[in-house]
Amino acid sequence: MSEGAEGIGVDRGDRPGWDATRSWVEKNGLSEAERIEQVVPLRGGWTSEMRRLDLGGPGGARSLVLRSFVKPFYVRHAEGLLNREADILRLLGDTDVPAATLVAVDAAAEHCDHPSLLMSLLPGALLLDDHGADDRADLLARQLVRIHRLPVPAHQRPRTYQAWASPERVVLPPATARPELWRRAVDVIRREPPAYEGCFLHRDFHPGNVLFSGNGTGGGDRDGDGDGLRVSGVVDWVETSWGPADLDVAHCSTALALLHGVPAGMRFADRYAAAGGTLAGDPCDHLYWRLLDALGFAPGGEKVAVPWREVGRVDLTADLLAQRLEGYVQALFERYA
Repeated sequence: MSEGAEGIGVDRGDRPGWDATRSWVEKNGLSEAERIEQVVPLRGGWTSEMRRLDLGGPGGARSLVLRSFVKPFYVRHAEGLLNREADILRLLGDTDVPAATLVAVDAAAEHCDHPSLLMSLLPGALLLDDHGADDRADLLARQLVRIHRLPVPAHQRPRTYQAWASPERVVLPPATARPELWRRAVDVIRREPPAYEGCFLHRDFHPGNVLFSGNGTGGGDRDGDGDGLRVSGVVDWVETSWGPADLDVAHCSTALALLHGVPAGMRFADRYAAAGGTLAGDPCDHLYWRLLDALGFAPGGEKVAVPWREVGRVDLTADLLAQRLEGYVQALFERYA
């Protein structure tokens, strides 16, 4: 796995809060003759601290990725989150989904300085620029269809999805000139969730959690089409759930609208359908799922903007994101209401 992530500096890991974790990594992830040569912080994550561990030994160089929860909120929930991700990575190991290979997990920080998960490093890079966004959106749609089609035995199904917005918790944009639009959106999600046919959901699928290789990304093209761009990794499986395909499509659509503009967010469901995916037949049902996700970003999508700015999208100001989110909500009503 890689968080997309380019390094923001290199150290050897000898700093406070690392000694116990380093010992655990050496015991559980390294061969006897290997050593950690450097530790590279990775950019692009929000919930956790990501580090690339570059290893050396008689067998040659290789790298692993260490995810550690250090923020108090996520430390409190780390045991459930990291054990879930570990289970999902084990499940995906027998599929064609390009996910990391689990190496070890210490979800309760019994051995590490913080709750941690150790995994393989995936090839590729995050691509979040507007240039080439349409081509990447097609690849995202095709990859999401493949994820949703995974045959998962009933006893291995992840938990049922959890909504990330509710009528009572939505924070309306204080500076909006269209408060009635937001109240209307909140009213849509007051209903009972529509009936749906469940499938395997990534649940946090968006361009910030997908790595690309080929076409000059520097990631090679082991399984791609010549020099063509391909998805080389899908990361961050801590929220994996069972639920409607519409919800994953909704989440990626909202992210695309914030990242590249409202039309990009509105086109993604069509791309998903063109790739063979199936969505709710009733437009009102689909609107419910789309707004349930969009309202989780209210009032302005600033949460996702922080890691996006870290990897170069400094143009994504708070005002721009608020405008895009509001425009996206309006566009959803225009198409599906």
